[in-house]
Amino acid sequence: MEGFEGSVVAVFLAAEGGGVPQETPEVQAVAGRGLQGDRYFAGVGTFDTPAHANEPNRHVTLIEAEAIDAARRDYDVALGLGEHRRNIVTRNVPLNHLVDREFTIGEVRLRGVKLCEPCAHMEGLSKPGARRALTHRGGLRAEILESGTIRAGDPISPV
Repeated sequence: MEGFEGSVVAVFLAAEGGGVPQETPEVQAVAGRGLQGDRYFAGVGTFDTPAHANEPNRHVTLIEAEAIDAARRDYDVALGLGEHRRNIVTRNVPLNHLVDREFTIGEVRLRGVKLCEPCAHMEGLSKPGARRALTHRGGLRAEILESGTIRAGDPISPV
């Protein structure tokens, strides 16, 4: 994969499992933990159990703005703010290609862990058809390697 020049469009946090994600201008990303103020950071995410606490694939989730646009265009599924259930919306970032690769968002260093395929739970909290519309373009789960602040507008680039 060649280099790219992408950016953060928006940042979302949900304080509790099943809670409505709220847009925020910035968030503290904590290495080995996740995003401060998010449900998985607090250990109260829907899929959190003691055996899975602080797993790297629960630190942060990302989705491409282009995938959200395609869901609307190709499937007539218009996902509003936060309905995608992901923490960070990106633009011009090939997320599927970042599995097992390191990248930066502003001052924060991350590693793509695995694709974030949509599930029935996500669809139940958003809109009918969202799961099908986001299949294979549902985003990326990433581990936070180095702490810092992530802000809307931050550049995203491969390491």
